[in-house]
Amino acid sequence: MLPRHPSSATRRLALGGAAVVVVAAGLGVHLAVPGVVGDALADALYAVLVYLIVALIAPRLRTVVTAAIAFALCAAVELLQLTGLPEALTGLWAPFRLLLGTTFSAADLLAYAGGVVVVALVDAGARRRARRTAAR
Repeated sequence: MLPRHPSSATRRLALGGAAVVVVAAGLGVHLAVPGVVGDALADALYAVLVYLIVALIAPRLRTVVTAAIAFALCAAVELLQLTGLPEALTGLWAPFRLLLGTTFSAADLLAYAGGVVVVALVDAGARRRARRTAAR
């Protein structure tokens, strides 16, 4: 009898590959797309990466749970910016600016939500396809 769900190892491999692509895309957007559009795309890709990391850690979580955790983590990082701590950490290690940001923006929360929704829909579709393939 075939497993009902694709293996965690297979899922993790796919998620890890997707994470590498998202990091490259995010850095490309950060460097090449100026202004509000670039900021929104980079924020959405940040949320996609957080989703992928959560899914890598717990590959069998339901998609909606993974999405909720990813958005909550993104929102927590954004709210942390109100404290000034991320900006102070940037002085210790410059990449903290990319990881934690420096300035709170409510618009970032919308970009995070958009990124999480898109990646959750893609993930849900991929999981459905994998289950159908495994059931054959």
